[in-house]
Amino acid sequence: MTRRDLLRTGLVAGAGLAVGPVLSIAGAPEEKPLSAPFKLNYAPHPGMFREHAGDDIVDQLKFCADEGFLAWEDNGMKGRSAQEQERQAKVMADRGIRMGIFVAQGIDWSNPTLTTGRQEFHDKFLAETKESIEVAKRINAKWVTTVLGRLDPNRPFGHQMASVIDVLRRACDLCEPTGLVMVIEPLNWRDHPGMYGATSDILYATCKAVNRPSLKILHDLYHLQVTEGNLIDNMNRCWDEIGYFQIGDNPGRAEPGSGEVNYKKVFAHIASRGFTGILGMEHGASEGGKAGERKVITAYRAVDPN
Repeated sequence: MTRRDLLRTGLVAGAGLAVGPVLSIAGAPEEKPLSAPFKLNYAPHPGMFREHAGDDIVDQLKFCADEGFLAWEDNGMKGRSAQEQERQAKVMADRGIRMGIFVAQGIDWSNPTLTTGRQEFHDKFLAETKESIEVAKRINAKWVTTVLGRLDPNRPFGHQMASVIDVLRRACDLCEPTGLVMVIEPLNWRDHPGMYGATSDILYATCKAVNRPSLKILHDLYHLQVTEGNLIDNMNRCWDEIGYFQIGDNPGRAEPGSGEVNYKKVFAHIASRGFTGILGMEHGASEGGKAGERKVITAYRAVDPN
């Protein structure tokens, strides 16, 4: 049994604290102490702990595993070479790290696309979905982020929604044989004005209308705090369609405890509902340097459910 297995099964004392060094034998060097795994599957992203781990993403992954993180997300994974994807996938497999989301399709932040109903936009979306399926196989990913684009000011909203539902059903036809799940993300009006599905109710209605297991909500708690607040109540209303969470405090979009959200209560509620998926740490740090990175880790230890 590996030290990580011991930590996971609770055979090493001191959950939430650094585990003491293993005694060296026959002159072998001591292993670096590992921290106990977090209770929830928080997923850091590339660059989050660069000051501690250096520029190489694999070294960053190993650092996160040593600190007790059980997942990883990388919005830009699709743009990396197949060799780099496979290199990261091997480390994740070796260290028991689950792959979270990457962005599945290109996003036009300035012009309406899927909401227009135009065939060329839908064809491009489906072609990019096929590409993402191949990436997901390579890195053992279960979820991909799908952003539905800008609203079309020249079309009634009902027609826009019907266009989105149609292309998502066709994308689900591609995803379902592989087990891949698209998660659609709310984007708040302050940072990304004019996007389809800025609130959880619209995404919930969209998922219900598509009615396929390969489409769920990426319940981004930062965006939803800005747009609607009332996080736990709205989460409960959408619970059966939530497939993934992302995190960030408001204002500032930094680690839990840096803003107004009571993440200790929010995470306790998520745990109480039996959520075993991934919570992506899509935020920055409230302070710079190594001290700021350590503050992020300490903040998660403080709010992780007991």
